[in-house]
Amino acid sequence: MADLSINFAGIKAPNPFWLASAPPTNSGYQIMKAFDAGWGGAVWKTLGVPVVNVSSRYGSINYRGARMAGFNNIELITDRPLADNLREIEEVKKYFPDHAVIASLMVESRAEWHQIIKDCENAGADGLELNFGCPHGMCERGMGSAVGQEPEVLKTIVEWVKEVATTPVITKLSPNISHIVDPGRAGVIGGTDALSLVNTFKSIVGINLDTYAPYPEVDGAGSNGGYCGPAIKPIALNMVRELAQDAITRNTPISGIGGIETWRDVVEYILLGCGSVQVCTSVMHYGFGIVREMEAGLHQFMDDKGYKTIEDFKGKALPNVKEWKDLNLKHKVVAEINDDKCIGCELCYIACEDGAHQAIGLSEVDGNRVPYIIEDNCVGCNLCSLVCPVEECITMVKRDDGTEHVTWAERTANNNIPTTFNDKLAGGIGHYVPEPSLALKNGRSKNGR
Repeated sequence: MADLSINFAGIKAPNPFWLASAPPTNSGYQIMKAFDAGWGGAVWKTLGVPVVNVSSRYGSINYRGARMAGFNNIELITDRPLADNLREIEEVKKYFPDHAVIASLMVESRAEWHQIIKDCENAGADGLELNFGCPHGMCERGMGSAVGQEPEVLKTIVEWVKEVATTPVITKLSPNISHIVDPGRAGVIGGTDALSLVNTFKSIVGINLDTYAPYPEVDGAGSNGGYCGPAIKPIALNMVRELAQDAITRNTPISGIGGIETWRDVVEYILLGCGSVQVCTSVMHYGFGIVREMEAGLHQFMDDKGYKTIEDFKGKALPNVKEWKDLNLKHKVVAEINDDKCIGCELCYIACEDGAHQAIGLSEVDGNRVPYIIEDNCVGCNLCSLVCPVEECITMVKRDDGTEHVTWAERTANNNIPTTFNDKLAGGIGHYVPEPSLALKNGRSKNGR
């Protein structure tokens, strides 16, 4: 069976499944319960000068019956005394010496950084994570994302930390920035041993239509919070990929965070270069027990593929993530409908007719309207297969023979691209588009007569 153990920037753990710094890691009780369930590591809820939190603290986006598709919180760092947390770190390490316990830290001055690092290492922490991501409350005090958005300040604090740290240092990045590579590079130049991302996105998840206050509501008012959960995973994956492909940051270990709920999510982050993953929202939703499915699924994936260790497939997807200009313009796919699986919902027809390229028609069969592909119009956009509620009912079928490979970059180099508004080199020349008047129902004119 595959070996799931990892050595992440010098931090060893029995598996790559770590809890992110958040409410599930607020106490030694929770972390020991998580380790007993099968988690390999935990990043302690951020330590610093204790805060006073508000009530309530959480909001969410529920989408078409799915609870917490996106999650928002306005909770701050720990409100528990540092001494209590340090005592519990020491206790956890006594019971679980082989599991990773990382102390998440957020303080202001150089002296405070030096002191809290020594305290956490003396308590037995295996590593330190510098929280430069919190987008609410703490940033108003010059910490959290206020640091993560200023690469030079971030670099300086990493340097302060490395002056005294004897355990590996992980720099946690804020996604609330236009170019994630900039703070990532600053952390690496400052001497960080690893990077973690993403922290939460600055957000408002909704407005109470009776009180006009944003959620979560605090006595008739609210604030922006940090957005996380399944909804952020695509953005987080891309930011991880950017760092994993950058010349300066690509050799620095990355711990991936954002929307991780299943073993497939874990595999995707590892394929994009992560050596460990951190989970929060799905644990808040379903509990620590989700790690059992993650572990079983990862084992099965690795056994099926013949991988012995996490390192065997870490980053394997990166060569396939290219800039748009380097994609093959000659690749051609079209949609194909399996009539035996079609349930006649017509979602594919509506989507293509109104939102794409009018490449699906409807025929009458035994009194039923049955969709079919107008292949000459199909551009292979994939929309119909995405909206179809039946798995494998609509598939994309390759039509090119694979002999040609031409990219936009190559066409640009050969001066073979459109350069004027009506250039005949444009891709849509000759593609069928219905006459505008055909959009009117029953031959009605624009004013409805």
